[in-house]
Amino acid sequence: MPPLGDLERAIMDALWAAPEPMTAREVQDALAERDLATTTVLTVLGRLERKGLLARAKDGRAHRYRPTASREDHIAELMRDVLDAAPDRGAALASFLGSVPPDDRSTLRDLLD
Repeated sequence: MPPLGDLERAIMDALWAAPEPMTAREVQDALAERDLATTTVLTVLGRLERKGLLARAKDGRAHRYRPTASREDHIAELMRDVLDAAPDRGAALASFLGSVPPDDRSTLRDLLD
């Protein structure tokens, strides 16, 4: 899965933070500080849908968009993709674990037990 671009990430962040699926207008309003055109938001929503990151449902004349997976599931998928691309998975894991702060190491230990 390719990493998200800046605008794609901002739109996904807005959708992950929302308690309900959002229309393009609601996404645009959530990102008001960016001063985005509605067509830009719709283009990026369509791109994210084609990538399988969003699902849409008809709601009157508009569509409502929702993430197909949680933010945590998305991050885990990216991590798996990176590990799968490593020629030496063990070395990549060792390097990663060497850079993990002590608090996160404790969390990892707890999760592995």
